Amino acid sequence: MKTLPAIDPVRSRSLTTSELREAFLLADLFRPEVVKLVYSENDRAVVGAAVPVKEKLPLQTSKELAADCFAQRREIGVLNIGGAGRISVDKNVFNLANRDMLYIGKGAKEIVFSSEKAAEPAAFFILSFPAHQSYPTKLMRFAEAEAVRLGSPEGANQRTIYKYIHPGGIQSCQLVMGFTQLEIGAVWNTMPPHTHNRRMEVYMYFDLPENARVFHFMGQPEETRHLVIANRQAVISPSWSIHCGAGTGAYSFCWGMGGENQAFEDMDAVSMEELR
Repeated sequence: MKTLPAIDPVRSRSLTTSELREAFLLADLFRPEVVKLVYSENDRAVVGAAVPVKEKLPLQTSKELAADCFAQRREIGVLNIGGAGRISVDKNVFNLANRDMLYIGKGAKEIVFSSEKAAEPAAFFILSFPAHQSYPTKLMRFAEAEAVRLGSPEGANQRTIYKYIHPGGIQSCQLVMGFTQLEIGAVWNTMPPHTHNRRMEVYMYFDLPENARVFHFMGQPEETRHLVIANRQAVISPSWSIHCGAGTGAYSFCWGMGGENQAFEDMDAVSMEELR
């Protein structure tokens, strides 16, 4: 498991484009027949993906976790952005369609990913944080997620936020997770931007055409940077960084947070006048 050191805002100002991408962008998470995991020193997040095609893929521990099994001291959120698939958690099988999400509680010993059809493999996005107690493993269907509609056609930012793991949905220790889907004709999300010093966040962009891109904006408000993102790529967003995006067309992104609290509204707004 690759480890990404935490980068402070002062150092981030001097990074080249390639250095910035190396420090914050996860460009090759989704590989056929592989479980790919990255360990971030930001709030000890583990970010990854599993794409089972013909084989069943176990979620295994590694020396970075110093644990007997991956979830020994961790909770996990998994969003399926591919074809129909299955996740076996200690022999209990959960069937996930596209956009379904599974929460796996601390203490699960055996976690295995598989697809229903090799021609249409599942693509599981994985996000994990340390957990202080065990909550039940629970599946939430896309239709069951809390939907919050924001934006307007005039602002080119009409979108729907789908909340799965949060205090009003699936209970967890610190993980908050869901995804946002932009309407056709919308290209912006989260503008004006904000920061939340109590939580870090991970963004994973998906459902982009091959030649489409999203410009993910990050950095401190007075010293912004950007990353050019392709389909199924993810970004580590530290607590000190803004996070907003503009695409060449409509897109979707999975967001997940961990840290001091689970209050979705706990954020520090940044005015447009502050941005540089």
